[in-house]
Amino acid sequence: MPASSTRTDRLERMLAPAKSQATMPVAVIHPCDEASLHGALLARDHGLITPILVGPETRMRSVAEHHGLDLHGCRLINVPHSHAAADRAVALVNEGSAELLMKGSLHTDELMSAVLARESGLRTDHRVSHVFYMDVPLYPKPLLLTDAAINIAPTLEDKVHIVQNAIDFAIAMGISTPHVAILAAVEIINPKMRATLDAAVLCKMADRGQIRGGILDGPLAFDNAISSEAAERKRICSPVSGHADILLAPDIESANMLAKQLEYLADTITAGVVLGARVPIILTSRADSAETRLASAAIAVRYAQALQQAWSRSS
Repeated sequence: MPASSTRTDRLERMLAPAKSQATMPVAVIHPCDEASLHGALLARDHGLITPILVGPETRMRSVAEHHGLDLHGCRLINVPHSHAAADRAVALVNEGSAELLMKGSLHTDELMSAVLARESGLRTDHRVSHVFYMDVPLYPKPLLLTDAAINIAPTLEDKVHIVQNAIDFAIAMGISTPHVAILAAVEIINPKMRATLDAAVLCKMADRGQIRGGILDGPLAFDNAISSEAAERKRICSPVSGHADILLAPDIESANMLAKQLEYLADTITAGVVLGARVPIILTSRADSAETRLASAAIAVRYAQALQQAWSRSS
């Protein structure tokens, strides 16, 4: 990216691809604080979504009035509390009234409980996982990180789903052959370190076609994943080192800390999306800014558009 790019320029580049088609109806779940409501309305104002605000109507209108937010163009659905909002939003997707979900000011567990409900939810044959799409100023291309929000201590089988979800997402974002770095603390296989064993197995699974669409390598420490110079100094010959598009972290702690370090210490613009359900889910932290919510909406809309185009071509 150009060295002179401002944060506003970088954000606009993230938003632009999602503005090429009609806005998508999005069920915004319990937007009952300023950040979540403002984020949804910013996405509306940028021509990305048509918000369906699902929550206690009096409370949503009070937040809008208190913070000077205009609810024009929004459909409001009144439910008594956050649990009911999550259930109703999922029902809107099932009935075809909403094409995306967007998390508001409720706990992720509440949202995912409704999404994963066996009878009424949005399950598919994929395990759900979260991916961060990040614009890091000192990295020459978008960087994806998974899974920092959903899978706490993923098993090898979980990681197969997590990495395949991320590869499919990256391809939809225009990365033709994503390079996947499977992260660990070291670059050698150590039987005492499960992350290194999982990395080796995942790479062999990719060799055998059990994971498709990307180039995998690991275990790789973070420096060797993003820096070819660091890899050369350690005499690591890898097609992924210095070219990583996707970072697969060993567990939720390492992924979450890495994402927040990049966001708060490296001026990174982050966008978070949950994959593997019937529709993408715009998932952000309750502490995230309206800008992060806007960026997340743009990336999720872009992914949903790609999924719809792929479905149209195959039907």
